[in-house]
Amino acid sequence: MEITIHSLAAGLDTVWVLLCAALVFFMEAGFAALEAGFVHSRNSLNIIMKVLMDCTVGIIGYFFCGFALMYGIDKFSIIGMSGFFLQGDFSYLGLRIPIYAFWLFQAAFAIAMATIVSGAVAERMKFSPYLVFSLIATVFIYPMAGHWVWSSGGWLNKIGMLDFAGSAVVHSLGGWSALAAVLVLGPRTGKFNKDGSMNVMPGHNLPLAALGAFILWFGWFGFNPGSTLSGLDLNIARIAVNTNLAAAAGGTAATLFTIFRYGKADPSMGINGALGGLVAITASCAYVEPISSLVIGAIAGILIVIAVPIFDRLKADDPVGAIAVHGVCGTFGTIAVGIFAEKGGLLYGGGLELLAIQTLGVLAISLWGFVTTYALFYILKNTVGIRVTVDEEIEGLDLAEHGMAAYNELEYNPFTTIKHMSTTRNSTISSKLEH
Repeated sequence: MEITIHSLAAGLDTVWVLLCAALVFFMEAGFAALEAGFVHSRNSLNIIMKVLMDCTVGIIGYFFCGFALMYGIDKFSIIGMSGFFLQGDFSYLGLRIPIYAFWLFQAAFAIAMATIVSGAVAERMKFSPYLVFSLIATVFIYPMAGHWVWSSGGWLNKIGMLDFAGSAVVHSLGGWSALAAVLVLGPRTGKFNKDGSMNVMPGHNLPLAALGAFILWFGWFGFNPGSTLSGLDLNIARIAVNTNLAAAAGGTAATLFTIFRYGKADPSMGINGALGGLVAITASCAYVEPISSLVIGAIAGILIVIAVPIFDRLKADDPVGAIAVHGVCGTFGTIAVGIFAEKGGLLYGGGLELLAIQTLGVLAISLWGFVTTYALFYILKNTVGIRVTVDEEIEGLDLAEHGMAAYNELEYNPFTTIKHMSTTRNSTISSKLEH
């Protein structure tokens, strides 16, 4: 095959997108570790299974139907209607990379949106109904929102909404879907007292949660720079810097604000503050200066500390803080484009037009996610049921739903048993010799 400048560029872009797709997919490991660390040990295997099923069920669903609804030939500026089973002519997308590389990258985004909800409903939701949600989210809820913004025919795309890598399409959608799910599902048993006061239910392994956050931070270097779809786009360097700065500012601001407000540096707030900064910068990372990314990240970190207790007062029981991280910070980050974008932003002389478009867009996407998820969970609740029994919740979903524990040495440790038997035997012999 003759190598031309065009084929070389296409090859480099393909390698770039595949590498970034792998990084985004690896973020699921981060989600799994983060969420498992934030819940009780008796539910950690269950949450990992839900994240795993997002990857399995979600990827298949997005292949069959989701991608077609999201990037198919447009109908009424609302939905795509071609490309089911990844079949057909996709030349209208104007891609320089193979459709398979583009699909793989987009599929990783789809399952990320579904996984946001998994942490919010942890420790009390049945496994099977969650699989239904995961499938519907990746074949319908997420693709519709994605079509509106990222398809050239989508109505929000046509009016000029900017969401570079998904503060709205992935994070706001997932965060407000999580709120809807939590409101229908109800809080964990024992979370709230009869007088409305709240009991703290800390996660069993915050170091594991921190590891998950670091993995997510690492994966975000695929999430944001990869959305250029080109390794030849030199703006990927600034996008990566903006991503990193926002995470650092979010974690710093959340920690300092927590010290100021509560007198202690709460690790969970620091972890979620960094993630909130990443979520917030995702929409604007290609459009703002590095100094703006610091401001955006810092505001997001402070919003985390403010938002978490607000949702607690609303009895929206979210064990991992997904609603605050993704819903609140995703919404803020989308609106922030209209303020900080170098072209069209309010602070750069662009007036209110882009700010109004961004606000309208994120409200539409958030409302779409909330309403559709609320309706789905309501139907599931009144048909197959969505909550485990109180006894199963107390026992733990690892045993109740999967028949095994995540930490089996807590149940039976042969070495401890042997040591105990040996000690008992020696004590008996010593007792006989004394007599």
